[in-house]
Amino acid sequence: MRLPSWITQHLAALRAVLVFTVLLGLAYPLAMVAVGHLPGLDGKANGSLISVDGRTVGSSLIGQSFTDADGNPIARYFQSRPSMAGDGYDPTATSASNLGPESVVDTIATDPEESSQSLLTQVCERSKAVGELDGVDGSRPFCTPDGVGAVLAVFRADGLTGAVTRVVSVNQAAPAAPFLADYQGVRVELAQPGQDYVAEGGIITPIRGDAPAEPAVPADAVTASGSGLDPQISPAYAELQVNRVARERGADAAAVRRLVEANTTGRALGFMGEPAVNVLELNLALDREFPAR
Repeated sequence: MRLPSWITQHLAALRAVLVFTVLLGLAYPLAMVAVGHLPGLDGKANGSLISVDGRTVGSSLIGQSFTDADGNPIARYFQSRPSMAGDGYDPTATSASNLGPESVVDTIATDPEESSQSLLTQVCERSKAVGELDGVDGSRPFCTPDGVGAVLAVFRADGLTGAVTRVVSVNQAAPAAPFLADYQGVRVELAQPGQDYVAEGGIITPIRGDAPAEPAVPADAVTASGSGLDPQISPAYAELQVNRVARERGADAAAVRRLVEANTTGRALGFMGEPAVNVLELNLALDREFPAR
């Protein structure tokens, strides 16, 4: 007895589902697990975890913060780059801020919970903090001395042209003092919470200031990576921290610098990417060579 064509078609589809389920749902995953446990690959497959005295302290592939309970940097450790993943380096919330180069105006709301910083102010604030921590000039172009974006909303008599009639420092509110006393002869005002100066017709005008063109604080010290989980920093950021770490540990700066070099990897295949320093591995090496006093 010949089965109807629709039944034979369904049976063929069922056989295909079973075959591909076995191949792709069982055989392939098990084969990848087996390959991942070959000598030399097993550590990577298991997350590149690092253990000290039988205790897992982290992963060489996922960054982490070296801060105290209040979120302040622990001075005896090298600091990682900023992270926007959850509360910082959360593998379950890997993400970036989604803010771009045009994000220069903060949201100053009546309710502090509704306020938010622009990317420019985040960079300015971080640069100021790193400068204070490591004893270097934390100033950057388009940043105010108090660590926010140096941005004005300039109102003109004829919209885009004409004489300046009003100027507001859009990222500064009371009790701060305007970073400029006046602009083209007009007194600079502080921003008021809840005001949208762009909607009111203000022309957003960043002010460069007199900061050096090449800031002392490197870019990776003030910007988060795309994943928020970057375990590495640039050699320039590591070098910036050497004197502070050496001082806190009572060690010779040259010896700390040698540890930095030992934990620096070069470009992949000699030409891809940039040299980088693994922060966790470097800090563990510090604890072995120069235990905290």
